[in-house]
Amino acid sequence: MSEGSPFAALDMQGADMQPLSPVHFIQRVAYVFSTKTAIAYGTRRISYREFGQRCKKLAAAIIGLGIKPQTTVSVLCPNVPEMLELHFAVPMTGAVLNTINTRLDAKAIATILEHGESQMLFVDREYADVAEAALSLCGREISVIGIDDPAIEFGRMIGDTDYESFLATGLETTQLFDLQDETMPISLSYTSGTTGNPKGVVYSHRGAALNALGNVLAMGLSTSSTYLWTLPLFHCNGWTHPWAVTAVGGTHICLRAIDPAEVFRLIEAENVTHMAAAPIVLSMLIHAPDEAKPKTAREVPVQVATGGAAPPSKVIDDMETIGFKITHLYGLTESYGPSLICEMQADWDAMPLAARAQKMARQGVPHVLAGDYQVVDPQTMQPVPADGKTIGEIMLRGNTVMKGYLKNPEDTAKASAGGWFHSGDLAVLHADGYAEVKDRSKDIIISGGENISSLEVEEALYQHPDIMEAAVVARPDDKWGETPCAFITLKPGAAEPDMDSLRAFCREHLASYKVPGHFVFSALPKTQTGKIQKTVLREAAKEVK
Repeated sequence: MSEGSPFAALDMQGADMQPLSPVHFIQRVAYVFSTKTAIAYGTRRISYREFGQRCKKLAAAIIGLGIKPQTTVSVLCPNVPEMLELHFAVPMTGAVLNTINTRLDAKAIATILEHGESQMLFVDREYADVAEAALSLCGREISVIGIDDPAIEFGRMIGDTDYESFLATGLETTQLFDLQDETMPISLSYTSGTTGNPKGVVYSHRGAALNALGNVLAMGLSTSSTYLWTLPLFHCNGWTHPWAVTAVGGTHICLRAIDPAEVFRLIEAENVTHMAAAPIVLSMLIHAPDEAKPKTAREVPVQVATGGAAPPSKVIDDMETIGFKITHLYGLTESYGPSLICEMQADWDAMPLAARAQKMARQGVPHVLAGDYQVVDPQTMQPVPADGKTIGEIMLRGNTVMKGYLKNPEDTAKASAGGWFHSGDLAVLHADGYAEVKDRSKDIIISGGENISSLEVEEALYQHPDIMEAAVVARPDDKWGETPCAFITLKPGAAEPDMDSLRAFCREHLASYKVPGHFVFSALPKTQTGKIQKTVLREAAKEVK
């Protein structure tokens, strides 16, 4: 502020500032909506008053164990109430929450525990074996708390004590952490590939709060919302939705494992209004047996946020026909999950469903609290023209970009070169300012000097009436350098089409040079978060004759 300005002398002595943090959300709703159901899991119901009290007691117990601010507390747990409580209790201590992918093997989990220097590990009984194996690989003692779940009979309890007994040790007189710096770390999430060069993505209290509130607006969450947990809570802290749903006093419906029949049952039984899931889960719902689906369409569609991979427009189309309304989000672990949103425009409603689905499959624009983005030539850092054709890289800057990679300054500097986060996702920019991802930079197929988007070819394949899933990768070719190779999973009961008819179908939707030269029918390998493993398919494509 310039000297002499009449505003320069204003000073509220701190009365006009409170550090942003999701911790404040639970503190507010615990008394504003004290008797409202915060969490439902089977027959168990937890009010917001009880939710808030349990979080405080758990935080006090963690502090009582000697856990200090800015040390790591890890969790290996499915979507059960304890996982939601830990999303608030750990930040209340000033410690950093590390939610571990429940599908990782012992070596990968040990790598995370060691790299993140975890001081404490909460373990659900289902993961006792893999947790013990991981702990045996660590070169130090880590305090372990076992989480019991009366709803299951498998697994076993491990640890120094059980969750409920540990929570009971929390003293009401314990002074919880007083956050003064909103940029302090709140969580640590690991990206795929946690061996060799682990990338631990660090979120701040400020970024978590802003992304959560951005998602409140993007998804239309309110006090009357009932949110079904079909998204793994370990994945980017459930895209910050634990904090978002709580911020408005909505109800969390916990779901231990994805089962389409149980998802449909809970939607009706709990009057679910919102959920979020990767496209693979949407595909599971679309192709669930008819007896699992409701006999009549819902009067009010369930609002579904999807991301993690670009959903084919056919998936969006099919979901609408069975009673769901799709909102397409785009982001990465490094952007707290969702950063861009395909905002619906009023004139899209008048479009035929298939045409509207094409619009909705785009990645869109930043949500209102995310910040800025651009699609640029990564070599020159100049914006690409908004012609829907010229490919550039999506770059992000603003409130919901990570603090950096833990103990990895080289990759942090590379990812933030030029003051923008480099996503690695290649996209075009449309005239309306909406981005549309065409591929990961490593997934572009270069055939005879022409760039082919694997996503474009997959989009065409998804239009085929017998195809449930498709993934396209480059196959080495002596003449063209590379050609597209399609790996396909057929719908249940569908007969394998002959190659000529499949190529003819593709030529109706694609330029001839984009038509796959080879088709392979099989189940598709997936990562722990449901993404198709194209690295595995690229190796397999080399052997395709």
